[in-house]
Amino acid sequence: MVDHGRKTLLGCFQHWEKINPQRTYLTQPYPDGRVLDYSWAEVGDQARRMAAHLKSLELPPKSNIALLGKNSAHWIMADLAIWMAGHVTVPLYPTLNAATAKYVLAHSEARLLFLGKLDGKTDGWIEMQQGIPQDLPLIGLPMSPRPDVPQWDDLIAKHLPLRKLHDPQTDELATIVYTSGSTGQPKGVMHSFGSMMAVSAALSQMYKLTSEDRMLSYLPLAHVAERAAVESTSLYFGFRVYFSGGLDTFQQDLKRAQPTVFFSVPRLWTKFHQAINQKLSPSLQRLLFALPVVSRLFKNKLLRELGLNHVRAAITGSAPLPSDIIAWYRKLGLELLDCYGMSENFGVSHASRPGQVRIGYVGSPAPGVTCRIDDNGELLVKSPGQMLGYYKMPQKTVDDLTPDGYFRTGDRGEIDSQQRLRITGRVKELFKTSKGKYVAPVPIEQLLGNHPKLEAVCVTGQGQPQPFGLLLLSPEARQELNGNTAIQADFATLLQQVNGTLEGHERLDYLVVVKDPWNMENGFLTPTMKIKRGVIEERYLPMADRWLKAGQTVIWE
Repeated sequence: MVDHGRKTLLGCFQHWEKINPQRTYLTQPYPDGRVLDYSWAEVGDQARRMAAHLKSLELPPKSNIALLGKNSAHWIMADLAIWMAGHVTVPLYPTLNAATAKYVLAHSEARLLFLGKLDGKTDGWIEMQQGIPQDLPLIGLPMSPRPDVPQWDDLIAKHLPLRKLHDPQTDELATIVYTSGSTGQPKGVMHSFGSMMAVSAALSQMYKLTSEDRMLSYLPLAHVAERAAVESTSLYFGFRVYFSGGLDTFQQDLKRAQPTVFFSVPRLWTKFHQAINQKLSPSLQRLLFALPVVSRLFKNKLLRELGLNHVRAAITGSAPLPSDIIAWYRKLGLELLDCYGMSENFGVSHASRPGQVRIGYVGSPAPGVTCRIDDNGELLVKSPGQMLGYYKMPQKTVDDLTPDGYFRTGDRGEIDSQQRLRITGRVKELFKTSKGKYVAPVPIEQLLGNHPKLEAVCVTGQGQPQPFGLLLLSPEARQELNGNTAIQADFATLLQQVNGTLEGHERLDYLVVVKDPWNMENGFLTPTMKIKRGVIEERYLPMADRWLKAGQTVIWE
């Protein structure tokens, strides 16, 4: 447990900068093959010089400054510089479309935009740039797609490091994090320096993190999950952070980092599992796992292959993982620890402790968190990471909090005897069939989603006699597809198995294998890889009557 007496992440940074100045903090690969290490002192020098530039602009105190780009060392440096100069960071997802980027920049009243690493291929830059106001001042971070604007390296060369840094109070606004917009227009969640510290304080009590740990940063820093799990904890505990160059170099980057703590989402845990299965059949794996001496060597080899052989804390979140995949990782010696949190509490809500994992549950309350289930089944949470409110939305802030200060999560939940939480769906995701029966889609989606050939699932059927399922094949399954006879029978069996576990009004009439992929670029997934139910239903529900009349159990769009 680290206790350096600091009250804010900026104070934490200054602590490590002072006691470990020459120690490497950030490791950044560049497109030309270079890999640069930045020490705590170097990060501090660059951030302080940029803070001096921001001060020279004479912006009003506590101005909102936007930060757009993929994860990089300079993303964190820019965040620190904004705080050092006494301003507020507004991060934007690198996959936003033009309309959403325009909305966030206007709504947040951003006075300046730091533009970082973007390639226009695996992000939304080509379209998004149309949504950036012409009169908004820009500063290009290294690897920025705009060499025609003032550049970070040039600006810091013109300034001496800022000597008198802003010293924020814990209740002072630090950042405005815009939600991913899965339920409509993004909301600006205001977080204080105190709420950002809360996640690190909680982790210091739950897991034995130290300055010797290592993490790889690759999930969007614009989202609270990565910002809390990687940026905040690295600043608090003083450990090293590595960055990824992208999908093409991810495995190489992972092996370079050799992380001791690895935070990921179910989609990547599943891809790791599928990649091993493609090289070694599950039957051969079972045989090797069963041989005592061989088993240990085999497990170590698999972990080295994945780049996870040094991981002692493997964390997963955002959605449930199939139980067979969880069991597979356990055989390798990795106990996947589920966590649960929201933008509104900076991820400080529930987490699984080592040795106390219950499959299907997201763990027990984090230190300082209290929760209860409301009469309608909704989970209510009060957290030390709780937001100050929604930016310029005072009524929405009031609506989402109970009179005694609990946040209405919108999630339906159940709590077991050990206070472990299971999420059973969204309160507002319940839909009514034409028979007047309500259906909760999420538990059914979890049952369907266990199938190894599926990447995403959506259960819907508002106004239909019975619900039905929309299936998105995994990229591997789409590549394998040569005619659909075998997989057709596979999905027919899946439908029968799932329906056998459901109440009569919940049973699915049919499954539809969708033709087009769902991704962030076309608006079917949020930046955190969750389905946008409203967008999907708008696209597919109009075809439901025709599908019903077809009378088939498995339909190919």
